[in-house]
Amino acid sequence: MWEYTGKQRPPFAEEPAPGQESVWDYPRPPALVSYDGLVEVKHAGGTLASTHNALRVLETASPPTYYLPPEAVDMTQLERTADGSFCEWKGKATYWALARDPRRRPIGWSYEGPHESFAAIDGHLSFYPALIACYVDAERVKPQPGQFYGGWITSRIAGPFKGGPGTGHW
Repeated sequence: MWEYTGKQRPPFAEEPAPGQESVWDYPRPPALVSYDGLVEVKHAGGTLASTHNALRVLETASPPTYYLPPEAVDMTQLERTADGSFCEWKGKATYWALARDPRRRPIGWSYEGPHESFAAIDGHLSFYPALIACYVDAERVKPQPGQFYGGWITSRIAGPFKGGPGTGHW
């Protein structure tokens, strides 16, 4: 069985095409990098969030997760839920649902007071592309496999990605 050491891409990694990044070149622990392209989240024919000032979390084997500053999000359309989780890198997550969703199903999350190395995402929101329409530079994002993960898959990244069957050991 192959074991990731962080020193080179595994033999099963896709070779990135020109203009692509390999998720196998992303670091562990994850890196936080700015992104000035257009990042949007849309719902019911309208725009829930839009920014040219997003932050990407890049972690080995996972598609980038985009975090949008709170001023770029129409917070009147969201309500905090009672759900929560903990990330070893970022800290305690707060979950958000659409205000008009009677099921109160979380569609996004944020970190208030994250660990020091991720302080820049304090209060920023990210969204699950499997549950709401997310776009990067007008390209509709595909969701990362798996129920829990929130990575944003675009044509600019090469995998395979953590979350699919048989990837639990990554």
